[in-house]
Amino acid sequence: MSQYRSDLLRLLEERGYIHQLTDAAGLDALAAREIVPGYIGFDPTAPSLHVGGLVQIMLLRRLQQAGHRPLVLMGGGTGKIGDPSFKDDARKLLTTDTISANVASIKRVFERFLTFGDGPTDAVMLDNAEWLDRLEYIPFLREVGQHFSVNRMLSFDSVKQRLDREQSLSFLEFNYMILQAYDFRELAQRHGCRLQMGGSDQWGNIVNGVELTRRMDGQEVFGATTPLLTTADGSKMGKTVAGAVWLNEDMLPAYDFWQYWRNVDDRDVGRFMKLFTDLPLDEIARLEALQGAEINEAKIVLANAVTALVRGDEAAAGAAVTAAQTFTGGALGGDLPVLAVPADGIRLAAACAAIGFAASGGEAKRKIAEGAVRLDDVAMTDPAELIVLAPGEERKLSMGRKRHGILRAS
Repeated sequence: MSQYRSDLLRLLEERGYIHQLTDAAGLDALAAREIVPGYIGFDPTAPSLHVGGLVQIMLLRRLQQAGHRPLVLMGGGTGKIGDPSFKDDARKLLTTDTISANVASIKRVFERFLTFGDGPTDAVMLDNAEWLDRLEYIPFLREVGQHFSVNRMLSFDSVKQRLDREQSLSFLEFNYMILQAYDFRELAQRHGCRLQMGGSDQWGNIVNGVELTRRMDGQEVFGATTPLLTTADGSKMGKTVAGAVWLNEDMLPAYDFWQYWRNVDDRDVGRFMKLFTDLPLDEIARLEALQGAEINEAKIVLANAVTALVRGDEAAAGAAVTAAQTFTGGALGGDLPVLAVPADGIRLAAACAAIGFAASGGEAKRKIAEGAVRLDDVAMTDPAELIVLAPGEERKLSMGRKRHGILRAS
């Protein structure tokens, strides 16, 4: 039986979202009696978020499902600095135009997860550039800076680890936590925001925002973090040997996105279903209890459900059909990555790198030497093999059991 009274915290607890709460009893009582506006910030460091950020999007979805109001905060202002939390070195500074383009690109994905509008529990899209770009330095230092202790800021793990390793932390980056704290205070004033959520690496920044709002305005606000998201083998969520698993369809084909979920570790199936799908808990319990080859049924359900949420039902269905066709030896599926082969052909190693199976020609050659590469399901051993296609011809290129693509005559 849950220790919480509110639908919100019961939902978050049973699905595995809760790591730390600044005041569990206070937040539980607040959520049980009134609508709680809560926010998560997303810095536009790339044109798309990857699946490592999907848990935060789902957290906003859960907030709305429990009858509360999600505030999606784009970091158009803080993105000009870059969050140093648990980073080994400074982020590359992005131009204002790049940040604006990234914000516009990232926004699209949220419409699949949240209902936006003017109702009391409808989501709102915001950008902290609206207030951060207008700050005046001296007034900001006087009004806000006095509430921060440098001694305390240096004690946070996100900063301390960087300094302990004798890695440079610029004054620019050091200010990030102050600006994020100020975001919380601004959202509390402008939108009645009472809750900031984020990953466990944001705990220090969130606590700063809670304390700043209390000191400046005497208002009680709350913070919540999710557990560090890693796979069962300890790998960071959202990264593969081929690169990031992007949410936006123009950054990663639907088939590759679907395959990421289809190929998760058996031990992760139940946990990922709770975090990343709306499947009922009793159905999740049934699926994660499957053993042996039957667990593949659960993985397909997971892949279909997550892909439908992120990319839409049509993309999920298409990816599933492509996978079925590919793995049963039938026609080549339409969602596989395609490489246009010039009339004079392409070398095998170059094809593997160009289609995205390897980061370089050298890596492709190693995979070929290991016997991992097949052309139309026939093992290939010569990286210099010249592949020439007749007009209109297509051939299937594979690396390992899970990566497939189409070579098509250009």
